[in-house]
Amino acid sequence: MAKCHAAPIEVDEVQGKGNVSGDRYFVGVDIGGTNIKSGVVSSEGETISKLSAPSVLNAGRDAGLEHLFETVEDVVQLSGVSWSEIGGIGVAAPGTMDIKAGIVFHPFNMPGWENLPLRDLVSNRFGKPAVLQNDANAAAFGEYWLGAARGAESLMFWTLGTGIGGGIVMGGQIVTGAHSHAGECGHLILQMEGGPRSEHGIHGSLELYAGAKALVRRCEAALASGARSIIEDQLKQGQKLTPLLIAVCASDGDALADRLIMETAHYMAIGTVNIIHTINPEVVLFGGAMTFGQGNTELGRRFLAKLREEIRAHTFPIPGEKTKVDYASLGKDAGYLGAAGCIRSAIGGGK
Repeated sequence: MAKCHAAPIEVDEVQGKGNVSGDRYFVGVDIGGTNIKSGVVSSEGETISKLSAPSVLNAGRDAGLEHLFETVEDVVQLSGVSWSEIGGIGVAAPGTMDIKAGIVFHPFNMPGWENLPLRDLVSNRFGKPAVLQNDANAAAFGEYWLGAARGAESLMFWTLGTGIGGGIVMGGQIVTGAHSHAGECGHLILQMEGGPRSEHGIHGSLELYAGAKALVRRCEAALASGARSIIEDQLKQGQKLTPLLIAVCASDGDALADRLIMETAHYMAIGTVNIIHTINPEVVLFGGAMTFGQGNTELGRRFLAKLREEIRAHTFPIPGEKTKVDYASLGKDAGYLGAAGCIRSAIGGGK
């Protein structure tokens, strides 16, 4: 386990509320390929202000960094909180990194940001302590601190999207591992020989069975083998084959689409069983874009029921019965909230 490591000191929006309690405040930033989400958060976890701004990462490293800095300045200004009340800044970013050193190695969709000492650049720009964290880890910490795992001692958090991400929290600390690569559970290998092939050599991984690309690939294979589905009619009308189209067809009663989505739940359950039998978390949460409307739709409810059923069927009885399995609750806010929570944790939080 590892704590968040702070650097030494060397549009959605929520209207600012100012300092109403004398609390300390923290800035959380979640850098995505499309948007940068940021927020000013109190030590009690209340969002004082938040912003979503285009990432402009393709404009180059210098322009992207300057835009990041401006976003931090804007969200603090919006909050009405003075900089003297800001305790520090937490930054969540995608890709591989050295979390302890605060360096991003190979960030996804961020050209020119390779081997970037991002934590110290942020810290030096604002004269505040800063931490760097993997984006999935930050989201996991957000759910642990303020979301569906609040009050739990341990959490496995899955993000379901184009790929499969993960984050683990144990005893109030993000598990980062010796080389900052812990929690990459989407790359658990389910079937290497004869399984889907990976360009990175991690053949047969969970991501290759259950990610969005995998769902589309399995649908294409089923249609090519002669399976009947209303999906074919949609494709003939010019629709693009996407997880959303498959979900819509499943909600309309299409048997193939429904089977494919329930197979996704099966694969995710098997990956979860491996985690449960390794770390025995108190809570397992599922978030991300490919959760089929979560509890707001009949398909999302059945997806969760299938996850729970398959997990119970393949675990030891006690963890199968006692592990809480549910959807995450913070949505797209989890990243910036978790990043703020990381800097709060790193410097002690409080007033």
